[in-house]
Amino acid sequence: METRYYLAVDIGASSGRHLLMHAEDGRIVPEEIYRFRNDFSEEGGHKVWDTDRLFREILTGMKKCREAGKIPVSMGIDTWAVDYVLLDPDGKRIGPCYAYRDARTDGMDQKVYEVISQEELYARTGIQKMSFNTIFQLTACREQEPELLNSAGHLLMLPDYFHYLLTGVMKQEYTNATSTQLVSAADRTWDRDLIERLGFPQRLFQDLSMPGTFVGMLKEEIREEAGFDVKVVLPATHDTASAVMSVPSNAENVLYISSGTWSLMGCELDEADTGEDACRANFTNEGGYDFRYRFLKNIMGLWMIQSVKKELDEQASSAAGEREEYSYAGLCRHAASERISSLVDAGNSRFMAPASMIREVRGACAEAGMQVPETPWETARVIYRSLASCYGRTAEEIERLTGRSFDAVHIVGGGANADWLNELTAEFSGKTVYAGPAEATAIGNAGAQMIADGVFGSLPEFRRAVFRSGEIRTYRP
Repeated sequence: METRYYLAVDIGASSGRHLLMHAEDGRIVPEEIYRFRNDFSEEGGHKVWDTDRLFREILTGMKKCREAGKIPVSMGIDTWAVDYVLLDPDGKRIGPCYAYRDARTDGMDQKVYEVISQEELYARTGIQKMSFNTIFQLTACREQEPELLNSAGHLLMLPDYFHYLLTGVMKQEYTNATSTQLVSAADRTWDRDLIERLGFPQRLFQDLSMPGTFVGMLKEEIREEAGFDVKVVLPATHDTASAVMSVPSNAENVLYISSGTWSLMGCELDEADTGEDACRANFTNEGGYDFRYRFLKNIMGLWMIQSVKKELDEQASSAAGEREEYSYAGLCRHAASERISSLVDAGNSRFMAPASMIREVRGACAEAGMQVPETPWETARVIYRSLASCYGRTAEEIERLTGRSFDAVHIVGGGANADWLNELTAEFSGKTVYAGPAEATAIGNAGAQMIADGVFGSLPEFRRAVFRSGEIRTYRP
């Protein structure tokens, strides 16, 4: 029987990848086809994404499939949340695609709270306050570039935009839409009253589509360039939603951490918790596959280590040995052997986009009266231990808010490869930690396609296949 391949294009804030997946003997078999770097750039004093370059990378990876002679039956794209593009009524992009770390949203929370209180907003949407949520980005657009918002005919989150470029069909996918803080947690669709009160054009918000929805076939010019035609099928386009699909457990006593640039730690709920306690604890209820709610907290995550590594790389000499030590594996290995015990609050917004992460970590330690890290290894140790400490506190919060007891933490995503961080997580949480798969987001992306194609009958069946597909490492407290 001919192998049926499913192409998952997973674009994160620091890198993107194309993985082909197929099912074999009840397992998921992944094959990386293409990988590329990603980062925001500076344009007109703002941090923006080069969507044209990203789309070229998408096409390049598709051509690699053709070159390998492995043509997928379907493909889907996921990215990070909250960022969007505006298009004119004819479907042409207008304005830049701002990056969520851009400072244009400074003070926009207060503009929103003049219209609706923070408490009412949470009760309606269940989404935690993050300064870069789409609701605040659109408020910035309304205040700073009203002509742009007024002339827009369409709004598409980034994966929706890329799907549109492939097919010419516009779909707004549910899981990513919930990150806008404009979707009703109760009704699971756009909160039209909220949108009206905030003065956003209603025409920008169309019917929401669920993961597994068929978008369309490739446009003729895209088909000719790629060298093949393929169904475009919506995955859970919010990368965390795809990653959580790949948590290889159907047990209810397992917490998850989707560990990458961000660390998203939580559990799954059947109904959103939009109560006052969850609001005060700043937990979010993001939409998941099959209307599951991802009840979680955003923690700064490996962005802190990524930023430190970038600074060190810029400072390093051209000596190959020094550059090797500044690899992620090298930072983690050396950090484990240091002795500094200082901790910082890994959830503090001061670490969002500092001019220097190294100086920011040192400053936070000094302000708290703790030992200030002097070497790269000491800085890395402070960050890794601070992340694990934050995981431990978050686990306690989740148990308090849900009234449930959790025996284990399952770490998926690139951070699952950080052995020492996994050990620290077990230590600080007092729970058994299971790590893997590292490519959880891409696997979950393909999973939505495979369920839609009938390869698996349900999400639990797919998760059992993920469990059988690779070695899961175990760390005990």
